[in-house]
Amino acid sequence: MILAIDQGTTSTRAILFDPDGRPRGRAQRELRQSFPAPGRVEHDPEEIWAATVEVCRGAVADAEVRPDQVAGIGITNQRETVVLWEREGGRPLHPALVWQDRRTADLCARLRADGAEELVRERTGLLLDPYFSATKLAWLLDELPGARAAAERGDLCAGTIDCFLLWRLTGGRVHATDASNASRTLLFDLRRQEWDPELLELFRIPAAVLPEVRDNAAEFGSADDLLDRPLPVAGMAGDQQAAAFGQACHAPGTIKSTYGTGCFVLLNTGGEPLRSSHRLLTTVAWRLAGETTYALEGSVFSAGATIQWLRDGLGLIEHAAETEALAAAADPAQRVHLVPAFTGLGAPWWDPHARGALLGLTRGCGRAEIARAALESVAWQTRDLMAAMAADGAAAPPSLRVDGGLSANDWAMQFLADALGLPVERPTVTETTALGAAALAGLQLGLFADPEEAARTWTLARRFRPEMPETEREERYRAWGEAVRRVLTAG
Repeated sequence: MILAIDQGTTSTRAILFDPDGRPRGRAQRELRQSFPAPGRVEHDPEEIWAATVEVCRGAVADAEVRPDQVAGIGITNQRETVVLWEREGGRPLHPALVWQDRRTADLCARLRADGAEELVRERTGLLLDPYFSATKLAWLLDELPGARAAAERGDLCAGTIDCFLLWRLTGGRVHATDASNASRTLLFDLRRQEWDPELLELFRIPAAVLPEVRDNAAEFGSADDLLDRPLPVAGMAGDQQAAAFGQACHAPGTIKSTYGTGCFVLLNTGGEPLRSSHRLLTTVAWRLAGETTYALEGSVFSAGATIQWLRDGLGLIEHAAETEALAAAADPAQRVHLVPAFTGLGAPWWDPHARGALLGLTRGCGRAEIARAALESVAWQTRDLMAAMAADGAAAPPSLRVDGGLSANDWAMQFLADALGLPVERPTVTETTALGAAALAGLQLGLFADPEEAARTWTLARRFRPEMPETEREERYRAWGEAVRRVLTAG
């Protein structure tokens, strides 16, 4: 069996999968979010590490299997989030700066004004935005006393969460990441598949702090102290790439959307990077045996986070699952729009200064209508991404494969199919992020001969077909576009 570590933005979980892709044991621990100032989001790396150890042992215990029945480990993680730690001893110097953190918006604006965005886009396929890792790392090196000098001496390590966990799992013996996570840093050349010296100079990042970049299925070292026997770490991928692999999106043109804290749509574009003209991202899907598969990606910052806000910020619900019944009971004549720009808007707008708005309220509105607007916002944002992909020349897909926590909400998935005018497919195993990490590790360990064999673990649970009349769908989408325009601050 394969133990998958899925370190996400709101929780850390571990799932033990058998060779048929069936979960046999699992454990999860919620991750505390820290918001020290408007636009700033942090996590405690030590809390993440402690939770990782706890849930790994918990998943094996839940499965009631012996440690010698576990063949190895696959890791998947929240991307772009940055940790800086001491090479000697491994102590983090600061809380992790989370991908949602916007504190470097002004730095990005200055670099953009200096004409740096074209270089960044050409080399990395990304945009100059605080979302990505490089400006976060630059901020840490500049703001922490002595950090930049220590980094230049080689006394510090930096990396995304996968890299930090690997360091801890291997007892500090391995400082490495994978190609998919590296491609989200603004420092990695997509075509040459290596750290780019010119970008390191642009962002003032010493090469000495960065990890080695390996394939997604590779030897990443051994976790000796996690269970009662050494376990090879054999697969690693950023969460959205892992989800695409777990969704069996192995052929060019296949597409998936993951609904976790954010919403992330990935379209497999094959062996050549496709540059977007509509502010989508070109990224590494995965690299296997030295061969790179690329993807076109649209990123929405707030999907499940919007539902979490209904619970924790407004107190409208106690559990996320309540939104399904509330939305079904809402008055459809009330055209309420919630634009969840709590930390800005992602693709295709990329407006870090936009802020959320609740529009269209009347005295007839209540918690049901607000809950419905929250779920609708996820569908409309997904349509924005897919419209941008179509404008970039992507062929209309036959269906959209979905996963993540929100995909369990039948009302939300039916509305998504209605909003897109496209069938939505939900697999039997919706934890496809963890499944993808397990499948990558299984490739390295020889449990699967090739990706096609791994893909046979995917099975369909339910297909949602569009039912909304086209005229209504288009009228509602136009109203959504007007709501978004009201919160945009970027030109």
